[in-house]
Amino acid sequence: MKKAIGIVVAAIAVVALGFSGCLFLGRDPMSFAGGSTVALAAYQGVDITGVPAQLASADLVKRGEYLTHAADCQACHTAPGGAPFAGGFAFNMPFGTIYSTNITPDKQTGIGNYTDAQFLAAVHKGIRADGEKLYPAMPYSSYTYMTDADALAIKAYLFTLAPVHAPARQDQLSWPFSQRSLLAIWNVVFNPDERFRPNTGQSPQWNRGAYLAEAMGHCGECHTPRNLAYAPDNHGKFAGAPTAGWRAYNITGDKDSGIGNWSDQDLFSYLSTGHANGHGGAAGPMGEAADDSLSYLVPDDTHALVAYLRSIPSHASDLPRTVKTAAPASYKEGVAAESNSRGEKIFAGACASCHDWTGVSPVTDYATLTGVRAVNDPSATNVAQTVINGVNRKTVEGTIFMPAFGEGYSDDDIAAVANYVTARFGAKGANLTGKDVADLRKQAAQQSKETPNG
Repeated sequence: MKKAIGIVVAAIAVVALGFSGCLFLGRDPMSFAGGSTVALAAYQGVDITGVPAQLASADLVKRGEYLTHAADCQACHTAPGGAPFAGGFAFNMPFGTIYSTNITPDKQTGIGNYTDAQFLAAVHKGIRADGEKLYPAMPYSSYTYMTDADALAIKAYLFTLAPVHAPARQDQLSWPFSQRSLLAIWNVVFNPDERFRPNTGQSPQWNRGAYLAEAMGHCGECHTPRNLAYAPDNHGKFAGAPTAGWRAYNITGDKDSGIGNWSDQDLFSYLSTGHANGHGGAAGPMGEAADDSLSYLVPDDTHALVAYLRSIPSHASDLPRTVKTAAPASYKEGVAAESNSRGEKIFAGACASCHDWTGVSPVTDYATLTGVRAVNDPSATNVAQTVINGVNRKTVEGTIFMPAFGEGYSDDDIAAVANYVTARFGAKGANLTGKDVADLRKQAAQQSKETPNG
């Protein structure tokens, strides 16, 4: 009986996958731009792949180091408190937990025995050296657009790292998701297995930005909603999605819920430093992307990303228009204490000295709450996660630190202060409960680095 039920479930999963594929097949991440595309060899403009001009004469390893940062490899292949690139980072999915693998050149537990062909198969097709299929937590359906030369430059850099003996952790997935053979169907539907094709109707800067965002930085893996088969649904490209217990926000041109009201300089600052005055700072997975990847890009590449983001079709999400005005200077004004006395007391004792009752920090712009997207999100997801995990970012402008309160405060306490913060400084107060906070803790538990990153 149990086996029969399992077969039925598997059949339903395959049908759902096929239905999802019918809906979304052909929506490659750059099809919104229209126009004609050509193979890289036939492109008449400047080379928009590889490293920027400043590094064109650098050796293979140096070029690979830059591209490794651009592809944001370290964040996902480093476990909490573990050695860089040694794997063990957990992805908590609705159907179980997947652990990243060791990509140091250790010959027993890493990629030390990978040939060039095997490395390319892993990056482009999601196939390990032993022939087993990788789960798409490894974003090979994005990396498939990466050129062979760039992928092999990354391999050259990884092979200069110190080998770390770190056996892979066993994935914990429910059936039928534990059956890697089903990934053959997923790959046919959702992995195009093709290299980047420049758009001849767009500028070289746009094409460079597209290559960095899609083939390297895989922005859509977090910022694009997913379909029934858990593949990015590019009909809502970059419209925002939940990720690792956090919320990756809308980065389309929508003026209320996206970045339509951000200036180009705001975007450049946010991408290159993880902070933009009047809009707040990056935390959680986006904080890691800023610190481990985006902050290493040269200015021309960051400007190219801005140009590409500006071209994405606008999509509205459920976020209200951001409130940019400061709250009253007195705690007695604004949100009434009697409406959330618990949240107000916690804010007074743990938060007000840095964030101020107005929301405009007297300490640092990084601590200003006015205009911050997370504070204007009525779900309060990222506010709660920041309170739980704190912030400890190593930026080009120095260390940005906020203590983690997750161990010192109960779930009900964190819900109360998150509700108070969104009500006092945002567009609409949240209604988080202690149970909501407990669920958020579970979703992000394995993803939090030993030194929390927002």
